[in-house]
Amino acid sequence: MPRDRDEPPAVRVYTVCDESKYLIVRNVPSLGCGDDLANLFGTYGPVEECKPMDAEDCEPYTDVFFIKFSQVSNARFAKRKLDEAVFLGNRLQVTYAPHFESLLDTKEKLEVRRKEVLGRIKSSAGRPEGTSQYSLAQGSSSTGTHRHQMNSNKREYVKTIHASHIEDPRFSHVSSNKDYFPSESMNATVKLVRDKLDKIQSGGDNSDAAATSKKPRVDNRRRI
Repeated sequence: MPRDRDEPPAVRVYTVCDESKYLIVRNVPSLGCGDDLANLFGTYGPVEECKPMDAEDCEPYTDVFFIKFSQVSNARFAKRKLDEAVFLGNRLQVTYAPHFESLLDTKEKLEVRRKEVLGRIKSSAGRPEGTSQYSLAQGSSSTGTHRHQMNSNKREYVKTIHASHIEDPRFSHVSSNKDYFPSESMNATVKLVRDKLDKIQSGGDNSDAAATSKKPRVDNRRRI
Protein backbone atom coordinates (compact mmCIF):
# COMPACT_ATOMS: atom_id res chain seq x y z
CA MET A 1 0.00 0.00 0.00
CA PRO A 2 1.61 3.32 -1.02
CA ARG A 3 2.01 5.82 1.78
CA ASP A 4 1.05 9.45 1.58
CA ARG A 5 3.68 11.90 0.34
CA ASP A 6 3.50 14.07 3.48
CA GLU A 7 3.49 11.12 5.84
CA PRO A 8 6.90 10.54 7.48
CA PRO A 9 8.44 7.12 6.86
CA ALA A 10 8.01 4.64 9.66
CA VAL A 11 10.99 3.01 11.33
CA ARG A 12 11.07 -0.71 10.61
CA VAL A 13 13.53 -3.47 11.46
CA TYR A 14 14.14 -5.98 8.66
CA THR A 15 15.16 -9.55 9.34
CA VAL A 16 17.00 -11.81 6.95
CA CYS A 17 13.67 -13.23 5.82
CA ASP A 18 12.30 -9.77 5.00
CA GLU A 19 15.32 -8.72 2.96
CA SER A 20 15.65 -9.84 -0.62
CA LYS A 21 17.54 -9.18 -3.82
CA TYR A 22 14.15 -8.48 -5.44
CA LEU A 23 12.88 -4.91 -5.15
CA ILE A 24 9.67 -3.15 -6.12
CA VAL A 25 9.98 0.52 -7.01
CA ARG A 26 6.81 2.63 -6.96
CA ASN A 27 5.99 6.22 -7.90
CA VAL A 28 8.20 6.13 -11.01
CA PRO A 29 7.12 8.82 -13.54
CA SER A 30 5.36 7.40 -16.62
CA LEU A 31 7.91 8.81 -19.04
CA GLY A 32 9.40 5.63 -20.43
CA CYS A 33 12.43 5.99 -18.17
CA GLY A 34 13.07 2.30 -17.49
CA ASP A 35 16.66 2.49 -18.77
CA ASP A 36 17.42 5.51 -16.62
CA LEU A 37 15.98 3.75 -13.58
CA ALA A 38 18.09 0.65 -14.30
CA ASN A 39 21.21 2.80 -14.61
CA LEU A 40 20.41 4.52 -11.32
CA PHE A 41 20.05 1.26 -9.43
CA GLY A 42 22.99 -0.22 -11.29
CA THR A 43 25.33 2.19 -9.53
CA TYR A 44 24.83 0.13 -6.35
CA GLY A 45 25.52 -3.28 -7.88
CA PRO A 46 24.85 -5.51 -10.89
CA VAL A 47 21.17 -5.47 -11.90
CA GLU A 48 19.99 -8.67 -13.56
CA GLU A 49 16.49 -7.52 -14.42
CA CYS A 50 14.50 -4.29 -14.52
CA LYS A 51 10.98 -4.33 -15.97
CA PRO A 52 7.65 -2.55 -15.41
CA MET A 53 4.86 -4.28 -13.51
CA ASP A 54 1.69 -3.37 -15.41
CA ALA A 55 -0.55 -5.50 -13.20
CA GLU A 56 0.28 -3.54 -10.04
CA ASP A 57 -1.99 -0.75 -8.86
CA CYS A 58 -0.33 2.65 -8.87
CA GLU A 59 -1.07 6.35 -8.80
CA PRO A 60 -1.99 8.17 -12.02
CA TYR A 61 0.94 9.04 -14.30
CA THR A 62 3.25 6.70 -12.38
CA ASP A 63 4.63 3.21 -12.97
CA VAL A 64 5.79 0.32 -10.81
CA PHE A 65 9.08 -1.43 -11.64
CA PHE A 66 10.49 -4.79 -10.66
CA ILE A 67 14.26 -4.89 -10.09
CA LYS A 68 16.39 -7.96 -9.43
CA PHE A 69 19.95 -7.65 -8.11
CA SER A 70 22.58 -10.36 -8.28
CA GLN A 71 23.29 -10.13 -4.52
CA VAL A 72 21.23 -9.30 -1.46
CA SER A 73 23.87 -6.90 -0.14
CA ASN A 74 23.58 -4.76 -3.27
CA ALA A 75 19.80 -4.67 -3.00
CA ARG A 76 20.06 -3.69 0.67
CA PHE A 77 22.43 -0.86 -0.15
CA ALA A 78 20.27 0.39 -3.02
CA LYS A 79 17.11 0.36 -0.92
CA ARG A 80 18.77 2.30 1.89
CA LYS A 81 20.06 4.97 -0.48
CA LEU A 82 17.22 5.30 -3.01
CA ASP A 83 14.13 4.92 -0.86
CA GLU A 84 12.50 8.39 -0.73
CA ALA A 85 15.06 9.66 -3.24
CA VAL A 86 13.85 12.12 -5.91
CA PHE A 87 13.83 10.69 -9.45
CA LEU A 88 12.61 12.94 -12.28
CA GLY A 89 10.55 14.98 -9.84
CA ASN A 90 8.95 12.05 -7.95
CA ARG A 91 10.00 10.43 -4.69
CA LEU A 92 10.69 6.76 -5.20
CA GLN A 93 9.18 4.17 -2.87
CA VAL A 94 11.44 1.12 -2.70
CA THR A 95 10.35 -2.05 -0.89
CA TYR A 96 11.67 -5.61 -0.63
CA ALA A 97 9.86 -8.36 -2.52
CA PRO A 98 10.85 -11.66 -0.86
CA HIS A 99 7.71 -13.37 -2.22
CA PHE A 100 9.38 -13.51 -5.63
CA GLU A 101 12.22 -15.65 -4.29
CA SER A 102 12.61 -19.25 -5.23
CA LEU A 103 13.69 -21.96 -2.83
CA LEU A 104 17.24 -21.71 -4.12
CA ASP A 105 17.27 -17.93 -3.63
CA THR A 106 16.13 -18.23 -0.03
CA LYS A 107 18.71 -20.93 0.70
CA GLU A 108 21.49 -18.82 -0.80
CA LYS A 109 20.40 -15.77 1.20
CA LEU A 110 20.39 -17.66 4.50
CA GLU A 111 23.79 -19.19 3.75
CA VAL A 112 25.33 -15.79 3.05
CA ARG A 113 23.93 -14.40 6.29
CA ARG A 114 25.24 -17.41 8.23
CA LYS A 115 28.75 -16.79 6.91
CA GLU A 116 28.54 -13.10 7.79
CA VAL A 117 27.49 -13.85 11.37
CA LEU A 118 30.24 -16.47 11.81
CA GLY A 119 32.84 -14.01 10.49
CA ARG A 120 31.74 -11.37 12.97
CA ILE A 121 31.82 -13.82 15.87
CA LYS A 122 35.34 -15.01 14.97
CA SER A 123 36.66 -11.46 14.62
CA SER A 124 35.22 -10.42 17.99
CA ALA A 125 36.42 -13.61 19.71
CA GLY A 126 39.95 -13.32 18.33
CA ARG A 127 40.50 -9.88 19.87
CA PRO A 128 41.37 -10.03 23.60
CA GLU A 129 39.09 -8.05 25.87
CA GLY A 130 40.51 -4.70 26.89
CA THR A 131 43.41 -4.87 24.41
CA SER A 132 42.62 -1.61 22.72
CA GLN A 133 42.25 0.27 26.00
CA TYR A 134 45.49 -1.18 27.37
CA SER A 135 47.46 -0.41 24.25
CA LEU A 136 46.06 3.12 24.18
CA ALA A 137 46.99 3.74 27.81
CA GLN A 138 50.44 2.21 27.31
CA GLY A 139 51.00 4.28 24.20
CA SER A 140 50.00 7.49 25.96
CA SER A 141 52.25 6.76 28.96
CA SER A 142 55.22 5.89 26.75
CA THR A 143 54.65 9.02 24.70
CA GLY A 144 54.60 11.17 27.84
CA THR A 145 57.80 9.53 29.15
CA HIS A 146 59.54 10.03 25.82
CA ARG A 147 58.48 13.68 25.70
CA HIS A 148 59.73 14.28 29.26
CA GLN A 149 63.06 12.66 28.40
CA MET A 150 63.42 14.85 25.30
CA ASN A 151 62.74 18.00 27.33
CA SER A 152 65.29 17.05 29.98
CA ASN A 153 67.90 16.26 27.31
CA LYS A 154 67.25 19.63 25.68
CA ARG A 155 67.76 21.47 28.99
CA GLU A 156 71.02 19.59 29.66
CA TYR A 157 72.25 20.42 26.16
CA VAL A 158 71.54 24.14 26.62
CA LYS A 159 73.36 24.12 29.97
CA THR A 160 76.37 22.36 28.44
CA ILE A 161 76.58 24.83 25.54
CA HIS A 162 76.31 27.79 27.90
CA ALA A 163 79.05 26.42 30.16
CA SER A 164 81.31 25.68 27.20
CA HIS A 165 80.89 29.23 25.93
CA ILE A 166 81.92 30.61 29.30
CA GLU A 167 84.93 28.30 29.73
CA ASP A 168 86.12 28.42 26.11
CA PRO A 169 88.72 31.22 25.62
CA ARG A 170 87.50 31.71 22.06
CA PHE A 171 84.31 33.29 23.37
CA SER A 172 86.03 35.70 25.78
CA HIS A 173 85.68 39.43 25.25
CA VAL A 174 88.50 41.15 23.32
CA SER A 175 89.77 44.58 24.35
CA SER A 176 89.53 47.46 21.91
CA ASN A 177 93.35 47.71 21.85
CA LYS A 178 93.76 44.13 20.60
CA ASP A 179 93.17 42.60 17.20
CA TYR A 180 90.17 40.40 16.51
CA PHE A 181 91.43 38.42 13.53
CA PRO A 182 94.79 37.08 12.40
CA SER A 183 94.44 38.83 9.02
CA GLU A 184 95.84 42.37 8.83
CA SER A 185 93.23 43.53 6.32
CA MET A 186 90.37 42.44 8.55
CA ASN A 187 91.95 44.12 11.57
CA ALA A 188 92.38 47.31 9.51
CA THR A 189 88.69 47.23 8.64
CA VAL A 190 87.78 46.81 12.31
CA LYS A 191 90.03 49.74 13.23
CA LEU A 192 88.44 51.91 10.56
CA VAL A 193 85.00 51.14 11.88
CA ARG A 194 86.12 51.95 15.42
CA ASP A 195 87.48 55.33 14.32
CA LYS A 196 84.24 56.20 12.55
CA LEU A 197 82.22 55.25 15.59
CA ASP A 198 84.46 57.37 17.81
CA LYS A 199 84.05 60.37 15.48
CA ILE A 200 80.30 59.95 15.42
CA GLN A 201 80.19 59.71 19.19
CA SER A 202 82.45 62.74 19.67
CA GLY A 203 80.43 64.72 17.13
CA GLY A 204 77.25 63.85 19.01
CA ASP A 205 78.77 65.04 22.27
CA ASN A 206 79.88 68.33 20.70
CA SER A 207 76.46 68.95 19.21
CA ASP A 208 74.86 68.38 22.60
CA ALA A 209 77.29 70.79 24.22
CA ALA A 210 76.67 73.42 21.53
CA ALA A 211 72.93 73.02 21.94
CA THR A 212 73.21 73.56 25.69
CA SER A 213 75.57 76.59 25.30
CA LYS A 214 73.25 78.46 22.94
CA LYS A 215 71.23 81.24 24.53
CA PRO A 216 67.52 81.21 23.98
CA ARG A 217 66.44 83.73 21.35
CA VAL A 218 64.19 86.50 22.59
CA ASP A 219 61.32 87.35 20.30
CA ASN A 220 61.01 91.17 20.30
CA ARG A 221 58.47 91.31 17.52
CA ARG A 222 55.49 93.48 18.15
CA ARG A 223 52.29 91.60 18.71
CA ILE A 224 49.04 92.84 17.15
